[in-house]
Amino acid sequence: MISVSFLKSKYNRQETIALIDESQASLIHVDLMDGIYVPQKNFEIDEIMKLLNNTKKPLDIHLMVNNPLIYIKELVKLKPYIITIHLDGTLNIEETIAYLKNFNIKVGVAINPNESEHIIDSYIDKIDYVLIMSVYPGEGGQKFIPSVLEKINYFKGKLLIGIDGGINEDSIKYLKGYPIDIIVSGSYICQSDNFNERINNLLNIK
Repeated sequence: MISVSFLKSKYNRQETIALIDESQASLIHVDLMDGIYVPQKNFEIDEIMKLLNNTKKPLDIHLMVNNPLIYIKELVKLKPYIITIHLDGTLNIEETIAYLKNFNIKVGVAINPNESEHIIDSYIDKIDYVLIMSVYPGEGGQKFIPSVLEKINYFKGKLLIGIDGGINEDSIKYLKGYPIDIIVSGSYICQSDNFNERINNLLNIK
């Protein structure tokens, strides 16, 4: 599946979301940053709720925030497919996981490039998805870090596996043969004139 992030685009936010919604993408990837967990802040929660209230495609929400439960309590109203958190930004992991499970939302945990795959060992039986970060969180348009791929096979058969960061028609070649379920791509797709052409490029090379 291709999940398209609208963090960096040649179009305004509403136009970009509409184009993703009409494209061949499987998911709309929503990056939410609070300016604390990462230096940048990109959206207020009410902006996200307004922008994504009427989308047709399922939402894949990535929270780069401290204390994500505050945001989650609003975001569940959008009925997202997945919400992904970072362990080092989450005050009460067990409570956050349980809250999402109550709403039948898949629970994801992101692993940053400098973190071991083993950081989520205690939660593998409680979550649904692992998001391998192939850039450092907080800024769109970064260059893909190939060394993170070493973590992927550890999760084969245990969780849904995603990869996020720097994915384009060059870096996608590194993913060949890896058991990846969700590929997140942003600027490569959204800074183009033809979203479907770019999505198909990724699917065909993969």
